[in-house]
Amino acid sequence: MLGAFVQASLPGGRKIVIVEDRVRVVIAEDSVLLREGLTRLLTDRGHDVVAGVGDGEALIKTITDLAAGDGLPDVVVADVRMPPTHTDEGVRAAVRLRRDHPELGVLVLSQYVEEQYATELLAGSSRGVGYLLKDRVAEVREFVDAVVRVARGGTALDPEVVAQLLGRSRKQDVLAGLTPREREVLGLMAEGRTNSAIARQLVVSDGAVEKHVSNIFLKLGLSPSDGDHRRVLAVLTYLRS
Repeated sequence: MLGAFVQASLPGGRKIVIVEDRVRVVIAEDSVLLREGLTRLLTDRGHDVVAGVGDGEALIKTITDLAAGDGLPDVVVADVRMPPTHTDEGVRAAVRLRRDHPELGVLVLSQYVEEQYATELLAGSSRGVGYLLKDRVAEVREFVDAVVRVARGGTALDPEVVAQLLGRSRKQDVLAGLTPREREVLGLMAEGRTNSAIARQLVVSDGAVEKHVSNIFLKLGLSPSDGDHRRVLAVLTYLRS
């Protein structure tokens, strides 16, 4: 959930805004206008944009330098297509960063749903990953919430991405034991929705959703020992199967 804005009073009656759940972000986007816009969206809400770059090589160098110095950011927000060829430089850099720094959250932005890139990014990931369409940036609260969720180890997948990944031809054996309702709940989990948000969407009680989620974990073989990452692991199992 997006950190709340809290007002605090200073001597003399002045008030300041403190943002809970502040995250450190690196933005990789070759459009200067969009890069500056994303920076403004995040900084206006109290988050720290520690660097902005325009291509995949610069992104990798920036993360390498930060890892050796001030420390890794919480999350990278990267365009899928960046110079020099504007094909897959951004997502290839993101995949490499996921391999080299598993603790780094990665959220990629794309103009269209690119199944190959989405699948490649999700492969091997167990936490802190997201794939959103650029149109989603216009929904400011949802976008910032997605950045924070990925920074904290969760998933943020655009509904269109989920729909296309699930619409392709795939094996059904892993998910064969799930009921239609459980599959529906898991699909909403893949979008990054909380149990309460799922309950509102399906017009059921929070308790009913919790029961469905527990059944999903059980049927996918995810034990309590997997901890908080069971939700992410369930989603990834769903999308890879």
